[in-house]
Amino acid sequence: MDARSNQYAESLRSALAGRMVAEGSLRDERVTKAFLTVPRHEFVPLVPLEVAYADDVVLMKRDEDGVAISSVSQPSVVALMLEQAGLQPGHRVLEIGSGGYNAALLSELVGPGGAVTTVDIDPDVIERARQGLASTGYEDVRVVLADGEFGSPESAPYDRVVVTVTAWDIAPAWVEQLAGNGRIVVPLRFRGQTRSIALDLVEGRLESRSMRLCGFVCMQGAGASYERVVPLEKDTVRLGFDTDQQVVEPPPDVLRRPATQVWSGVLVDREEPLSDLNLWLACTLDRYCVLTADRSAVKKRRLAPIPGWGTAATVADDTLTYLTSRVAKNTETVELGAVAHGPAAAEHAEQMVRQIQIFTTHHRNGPGPALTIHPSEQLTESPDDKACLQIERPHTRLVVSW
Repeated sequence: MDARSNQYAESLRSALAGRMVAEGSLRDERVTKAFLTVPRHEFVPLVPLEVAYADDVVLMKRDEDGVAISSVSQPSVVALMLEQAGLQPGHRVLEIGSGGYNAALLSELVGPGGAVTTVDIDPDVIERARQGLASTGYEDVRVVLADGEFGSPESAPYDRVVVTVTAWDIAPAWVEQLAGNGRIVVPLRFRGQTRSIALDLVEGRLESRSMRLCGFVCMQGAGASYERVVPLEKDTVRLGFDTDQQVVEPPPDVLRRPATQVWSGVLVDREEPLSDLNLWLACTLDRYCVLTADRSAVKKRRLAPIPGWGTAATVADDTLTYLTSRVAKNTETVELGAVAHGPAAAEHAEQMVRQIQIFTTHHRNGPGPALTIHPSEQLTESPDDKACLQIERPHTRLVVSW
């Protein structure tokens, strides 16, 4: 790259950091400095500079089925996780899921007295990471081809474990290789949501310090796990169930049965996130799942309006119930409600609306949910009576409370 191109790349990098600061996705001065220093374009060499410095994910590889399996993450999400990690000079860091760019940022933050190990299961990703790190002067980063489920014990213990792929469980190796006062930052999927969660090790368990909605490619190897999908309406409508959930299929024609609508009186701004409400409904309603639909299904009035990413739903008693909204008198807000199809439609719609109202009264403006993760050897203990939701995973028990 010639001097003019380098200057242009530097200006784009500075503009990206400036936008992120203005939008609030970059708040820490040290993280901002790292973003201004590391040349992202060197880690995505086959895309235009303008794409390299957009606040967007850059897809790098798909599998034979066309599913994305490697990407360079969206800068604002990278910044979120780096700030959640609370990295300090001298820290030893393990990154699960490589690509090079995030490892370079980690190296900037821990400084010459720290150490970064980045692990990935894909040889192509590892080679790209090695080339990018070498060309940008971060040769001290240790790059390892391995299944991230098992960490990298050779360089343990680590002050921080930063996972940059969607995980379904906390691998025992990550905790075993964590220093006594360490922190794991991981995009963890449960009940249809992936949240970047900062987890501190406290007396043998992990306790959340912050949780933010995010999106990543799924983990491969021994820790891989995928949602199960039930198609409806010629696959234009889908129900998603997590791996630990029992899949419950409604009657194939359920959406063609008469609809019952119940409205909550709860108004929300059109831009207000509903992730906490959806998690509350997952905690309080039986047979929870996530309903997604193509726009064509909504246009054909097969179902009421739902967000593009999906909405909370339940399937029980041959009845499908889901969260929806309608425009309020003040057109800048919408009213939340429930739609149900099936023999128990009225009952289940009322139940969902009741929980919307309870959430609004007690939790809508509160601190949000907290997550505690207990290791598998504690699974014989009796459940936590104060918990709102407990999820058993192969290695852990996830306890969600409010």
